[in-house]
Amino acid sequence: MPKSGTTWLKALTFSIANRNAFPIDQSPLLASTPHMLVPFLDFACTGEQDNPDLENIPNPRIFSTHMHFKMLPVSIHETDCRIIYLCRNPLDQFVSYIHFSSQNDIGKGTDPVGMDEAFDMYCQGFSTYGPFWDVILGYWNAHMQNPGKVLFLKYEDLKEDITSQVKKIAEFIGFPFSLEEEEQGLIDQISGLCGFESLSNLAVNKTGDLNGIAKNSSFFRKGQVGDWINYLTPDLKFEGSGLMFKT
Repeated sequence: MPKSGTTWLKALTFSIANRNAFPIDQSPLLASTPHMLVPFLDFACTGEQDNPDLENIPNPRIFSTHMHFKMLPVSIHETDCRIIYLCRNPLDQFVSYIHFSSQNDIGKGTDPVGMDEAFDMYCQGFSTYGPFWDVILGYWNAHMQNPGKVLFLKYEDLKEDITSQVKKIAEFIGFPFSLEEEEQGLIDQISGLCGFESLSNLAVNKTGDLNGIAKNSSFFRKGQVGDWINYLTPDLKFEGSGLMFKT
């Protein structure tokens, strides 16, 4: 879902997969936003070209999408393409998206609604890309059925223990860290480069926009866990799914 840590995951995955191509102090992240380096599959297929040649992009080819698991192309389901899904506590995700929408005038021209009314609609399933529970559980169930195909991560776990999560991502996509790389502190270097403070303070992420849709700066607000408590007072559970959140 939007505002679940997509920008962070893009930066981490790109850096992990390309660590042998670019020294940390020469990373493309210093001059390009994570969204430029890891393009949205949705935009790539709806741009100026009717049928863009995505295979011309050098390996490793990394794309992102907010699409539901069931809506992914058959080729993604049937090949050895691997999927990393980043999930965030829906309460924080909702609050973050409300602020993001406000900064970018998303929904401009429609009648404004208050936070409480917006959250009621959200709980009823009115949200970008569909009901949040259906999108999240779609990837959760896919992960449970085939963990070698779908890696299910939580934003809160990334915040709590970035080192183990970075190692998990690296192993999953086939670029595990060697003992020598770990001893050299490469994991910490990548984590630091891709951290909220580091990325949000780069000039490239303070100006410009993404495809005229969103300001680059709007992708960085607080990056905190539990900020929802300042706006909402609900109790939210995923009954019977086995999926739990740290709120």
